[in-house]
Amino acid sequence: MKAIEATNTARAGKVKWVLFNPKTYATILYLLLSLPLGIIYFTVAITGLVLSIGLTPIFIGIPLFFGVAKLLNGIVLFEQSMIRQILGLPAPSVSYSYHQQPVAGQNWLKRMVSGFDGALFIRNLLLVFLRFVTGIVFFVIMVTVISLGLGLIALPVVHIILMNELKLDILENSLFSYFHIDWTYNQQYLLYVGVGLVLFWVALRVVNGLMQIQRRIMYVDEPYQQPSVPPMEAQIHASVQPQYDEYLEDQPAQGMMQPAYREL
Repeated sequence: MKAIEATNTARAGKVKWVLFNPKTYATILYLLLSLPLGIIYFTVAITGLVLSIGLTPIFIGIPLFFGVAKLLNGIVLFEQSMIRQILGLPAPSVSYSYHQQPVAGQNWLKRMVSGFDGALFIRNLLLVFLRFVTGIVFFVIMVTVISLGLGLIALPVVHIILMNELKLDILENSLFSYFHIDWTYNQQYLLYVGVGLVLFWVALRVVNGLMQIQRRIMYVDEPYQQPSVPPMEAQIHASVQPQYDEYLEDQPAQGMMQPAYREL
């Protein structure tokens, strides 16, 4: 059942009809903002960790470290929610997790230590670093492929403007002249625009593919695959269920048909 729900959720995030889908252009905006956001996240994480380590001897670094851990967790959750909003994924169902209740009289430091998860902190730190790397790489790939398609589409307009205003023929030494193909400017315009539209469509597909990669890197589908029952309840249910099944097998069929009350 969980596998079916996860598959349906993955299909819900797929983008179809990329040219007329608002998700595609929301993804382009997200990837444009990914470069500055990735730099900000990485700078804040590294600065916070360095300051917390450097200020540890005067005790200020210890609470600062736990504050940085909380901040990294907030950054990862913010990125996951933003990707869900762009892809139109449903909000994850509320999953209960077992946490130790704060004991009365504990100071703030003990409460911070008891709520700290080392594995989660390392994962969030790695995700912020990957967010920084993918922000740069995805930004460069997206700008390159989209610029190539839009450049070919706009080439006829640019050529006409340069010819009329500056008497500059940018198609004079084009590829057609090398192969001795005598095409008119209008025929070349049609070819460039057609190739540009195809490349622009491919670029939009590449953009959506980059978003799906980012979705997997940031563990966006993780809440959909988590069990929605508390871990303690799952352990109790797992320990009681076999005993209950054995009890049903040991009882005779007649005993199951006896009335639930007796006449006085």
